[in-house]
Amino acid sequence: MPETCVTELKFISPIANNKSYMAFLPAALVTAGIAILSLMESTYVPQALSTQDKLIHGAMYAVLAFLWMWPVARRSVSQWMPYLYVWIAVTGYGAVMEALQRFCTLTRSGEMADLYADAIGAFLGVALVAIIRILNHKS
Repeated sequence: MPETCVTELKFISPIANNKSYMAFLPAALVTAGIAILSLMESTYVPQALSTQDKLIHGAMYAVLAFLWMWPVARRSVSQWMPYLYVWIAVTGYGAVMEALQRFCTLTRSGEMADLYADAIGAFLGVALVAIIRILNHKS
């Protein structure tokens, strides 16, 4: 086995053995679920969903940001940059989903209002983790 492969395996091995990556599994599953729901071709949208579309976007992205942020926040309570990075990443993911809806689907449309709802939801999800971590750190 080439020496570089052995070095890379030594680097990856503690991560895999630690199973810390499993903390991100719920976030990865929700990320995939949002992609499937966002890109699914559909001509039928129940009226109840169309009127609450922005709330649904906000809630989905709040959950997504919370799930991505929680394992990160367990490692760095006092640093605020990871919170910003997760918010930017989740909001960027929302922007990609909106662009894909607009340009790659026939029955879906990407909207700026949906992206705003995604960004606000992501902020709320990250903020909730911050609040929980601050309250737990004080007690």
